[in-house]
This record gives sequence, C-alpha cells and structure tokens, in this order.
Amino acid sequence: MKKIEISPLVLIPSVLLFGLVAFAAGDRYSGQIALPFMKPAKEIDFSSLNDLYGMMQRNFHGEITDEKALDGAKAGLVSSGGDPYTAYLTAKEAKQLADDLTGKLSGIGAEIGIKSNVLTIVAPIEDTPADRAGLRAGDQIARINNEDTTGMSVETAVSKIRGDKGTKVTLKLVRSGVKEPFDVTITRDNITVPSVKSSMKNGNVAYINVTRFGPDTVQLVEDAARTLKGQGAKKVILDLRNDPGGYLDAAVGVSSQFLEAGALVVEEKGNQKDKLTSRGGGLLIGLPTIVLINEGSASASEIVAGALKDHKAARLVGEKSFGKGSVQEIKNLPGGAQLKVTVAHWYTPGGVNINKEGIKPDVEVKMNTDDYNANRDPQLDKALELLK
Repeated sequence: MKKIEISPLVLIPSVLLFGLVAFAAGDRYSGQIALPFMKPAKEIDFSSLNDLYGMMQRNFHGEITDEKALDGAKAGLVSSGGDPYTAYLTAKEAKQLADDLTGKLSGIGAEIGIKSNVLTIVAPIEDTPADRAGLRAGDQIARINNEDTTGMSVETAVSKIRGDKGTKVTLKLVRSGVKEPFDVTITRDNITVPSVKSSMKNGNVAYINVTRFGPDTVQLVEDAARTLKGQGAKKVILDLRNDPGGYLDAAVGVSSQFLEAGALVVEEKGNQKDKLTSRGGGLLIGLPTIVLINEGSASASEIVAGALKDHKAARLVGEKSFGKGSVQEIKNLPGGAQLKVTVAHWYTPGGVNINKEGIKPDVEVKMNTDDYNANRDPQLDKALELLK
C-alpha cells in the first residue's frame, strides 16, 4: 500500500480549480438500522448508537438515509482517535483525493485568486477550455452564471466554476482596456494539471516548481533537470511553496535528484521503524540550490526541504512551513471507501520531527498581499540574488 504525506490543504485548494468535496442528499429512511461493526476482543454494546439513530429518524426535520448514517458513524469512529490526519473517506471523497494527487479535474483550466479584493484569473492553463476561450491573466470575474462574486471566496468560486465535462459555465469578465464587462461561456472538460513546471531564470538558473507529489512527479522533475542542464543551467531554485504534499515515495525520489546515494532522506518511527535513503544518480547533485517554502508547504514538501537543509544541499528561503510530521497509509474498504490512517511519524536526517512546528527558512522573506496584487515575488527575487 502506498504511503502518502499530504496535508488537509489538498482537499480545500486555494488557487487551482481542484474543487471541493460535496455530499449527496438521500431519501428518507423509515426503519432502524443494524450497524455492522466487528466485535473487538472486549465486547462493546452498540445499542445506544442504534437508539440514537432511532431518535434521529423520529425527530430530525430533514432527510437521512442508511448510507449517510453509516458513513457518519464510520467517520465518527475514525475521528475518535483524535488525529486530524486519520480519516474515513467515502467513495466520492476517496476519488477526489486520488484525482487531486494525479492532478485530474473537470472544469475550465484556470488558476484563480483574490487580487485587490476581487476574484481574478491568475493564469489560464495552456490548451484548456479557459485558454481556448481567450481568458487572460488579470481578468476579473464579476459574475459566475449571473451570480455576483463580490465577497466570494476562492473556494466557493472553485465549486461553482467546476463541473462535469460537457456542461457550460458563463463568466462575466472585467478586462483592462475593455470599456464594458463581457460574458464568456466555456464548456467544461477533463483536465490534467502537471505537477511540475520549469523554466530558465537569469540565463543559468534552473527554476523547478513542484505543485504536488504525484505518481509522475519524480519523472517530471528528472525531465526538467535534464532539459535545463542541457540549456546551461548551473544553479537551481526548487519552488515548493503552496505544495500540500503527496506520495512519500515521490518525496524520496525528488530528494534523490539532489543527494548522493545512501544519504538519509527521512526516518519513520511508528509500529515499525524505517529509514528511507536517496537513490542517488540525481542530475542536480552538487549544484548550488535554493528551496522556496511558505506556510502552504506541507508534508512531502517538508520532507524534501528538511532533507536538503540537513545535508546542506540547499538553503531555504521564504516563510516557515506548515508543520505536518506524520505519514498515512490508504486502506481500501468495500464500495470504494477508504481509511486514511496515520501509521508513523517522520524525522528529518537531523532527527527533528516538525509536527505543528514547521521548518524555518535559512533566510526569511515574507510575501504580503500588496506584493501579490502588484505581481511581485520578493521570495523568488531573494533566491535569485543569493545565487548570483
């Protein structure tokens, strides 16, 4: 079973149109329900739970079904452990998590954010419905399907813009240089957002941005490294800002691009102990490297940042990271549901567990709302300055 190192941020995205989890309403249930729990060694009397469900049926002014009641009971049982990262996922939520890790979604293909208190297109993703419809960076979204977006959060906007392939959404846009707002109707489609973006900066700096640690991330980082080194890259900026994590194996693979074979990447301590080491052979070993982090850098991102920092393979620039030092495994359940359960806590090569503490950058550089509104990036600027 694959281990994941991901924060709850992935289920509630702040910029990319990954969408939110929704719960379907059901039909009214007119009887009682027998909950199919396996009896533990010490027998537990679940009759009070059954009695409680009967009370809900008799008194609740709304709809409740067997399926929803069972899902709620399972979620409550799992949450009784008191661990925010151990969770019962319904089949729909499990699919959402899998799609998030692979970057699959159904929508228009645009990054959105709040700029100057206005919902704004940050950038359309190349060759997506948004791109083909002519959306531009800086376009302000005044309405979504005729609903005013004033005061609307990014998360709410995401949920309204996303939708099934083949359906349509109409955005009223305000564009600089165009006198009147105008409508654009876009047909939604299935979209895969790559987990790695790369470019050359200042002639010889390889810039590699990892947005999540998915199944293809290691190969994409290696491809980017090979391409940029072929173009003359001598230094590296690894941008892990707002990366909520992903597969533990991917974190080890990305770290291996910078660390010699056998170097400790992360140590797990749980029911069993395990030391995960670099596979070596990385194309970026020995190159001066800066890793960008912020409060949205979590889990797998922190494993990579911690490993490179402790081995002195990179300096960290930006703001303190999220602070998640535990590892989860996914256990498949009948009907497509899953149990995401914490099986260990992890430690950096220096023996530090960063849970709730985060990783402090070597050079702290804050980025505020004014910077974002003005399209400034002082953290990236500082990284480039340090690599001169």
